[in-house]
Amino acid sequence: MPEQHSNDDSAARLIAFYLPQYHPIPENDDWWGKGFTEWTNTAKAKPLFRGHYQPHVPADLGFYDLRVPETRAAQAEMARAHGIEAFCYYHYWFGGTRLLERPFNEVLESGEPDFPFCLCWANATWSGIWHGNPNRILMEQTYPGTADYEAHFNELLKAFRDKRYLTVDGKPLFIIYKPRDVPNVQDVAKLFREMAERAGLPGLYLVGVAHHDNWDPKANGFDAVVLQNLPGLKSQVPWRYPLLKLKAKLGGHRLTIYKYKDLLDTFIPDKTRQLEYLPCLIPSWDNTPRSGMNGLVMEGSTPELFRQGVRQALDKVAEKPPEHRLVFLKSWNEWAEGNHMEPDLRDGHTHLEALHAEIKLSDTSK
Repeated sequence: MPEQHSNDDSAARLIAFYLPQYHPIPENDDWWGKGFTEWTNTAKAKPLFRGHYQPHVPADLGFYDLRVPETRAAQAEMARAHGIEAFCYYHYWFGGTRLLERPFNEVLESGEPDFPFCLCWANATWSGIWHGNPNRILMEQTYPGTADYEAHFNELLKAFRDKRYLTVDGKPLFIIYKPRDVPNVQDVAKLFREMAERAGLPGLYLVGVAHHDNWDPKANGFDAVVLQNLPGLKSQVPWRYPLLKLKAKLGGHRLTIYKYKDLLDTFIPDKTRQLEYLPCLIPSWDNTPRSGMNGLVMEGSTPELFRQGVRQALDKVAEKPPEHRLVFLKSWNEWAEGNHMEPDLRDGHTHLEALHAEIKLSDTSK
């Protein structure tokens, strides 16, 4: 049975989304060339405009390979040292086909690192967007029906039973990234809960993800929803980059550039004071390494601005019961989206230090 991992009265339970796309797999070799990983796009990125911060180059951990246990241990140690409670590993299930499963499988089988975790079913079709070709379908996300959901749950059960698995009120926390895409999602939620109880678990704490706050978790059979309030792509290029603006318009591109500070107040909506709405911190964002001139850039992210966001999130969850003070981070290591807490050569540990400092300050003031 999973154990509780939260502190008795900590300011928040920080959970960082974790991408496993840092080791070669045969499918990516076939689609993109031998040895393709998330680092391929990250490392070849170039600035698109004056002052554009690219490429993001990893510092302490380097261009790592997640098949290496020492790397996974170093990540967990770094996260724990800066107040992060758990990793939320992206988990891929395509009608019985698993992809990128090796790093988490090794974490599960080895018992190392001894660091809490949960799983997020990243139920999205894989397209060529990771390589600038969004119209190319690589692996389609399908929903074959009850037998497939049962097989999926049985695949998850070993993780749910692990003592490191993150719980809320004793129940394993499981996330579905695109709940709107799941047909009859209320029935799927009910089935998963029933299977959890039949397996001897206290149930499941089911969480969806929404990119705006108009998805009601309770009405859809879920316990909560993570609000990732990202702006949409609008082909919005400021006039201070006239040539880039013209290039985007002539090419029919959707390049969108915002000031990070202008978005900061939208990331953590007031609705996250409610128990079932969970805030999500975004340290920075720039997915042009994946999407090029169709990407979204948040200019001017700094540790100081990020710390303001942390403060807002902690304020929103302060009145919730300790078990429910869940705050998500997007992300621990999504380097080709430019959102990573792992240190890079420019900023080092400063985002992690800003996070930790604000958590300690909140803990002390309680």
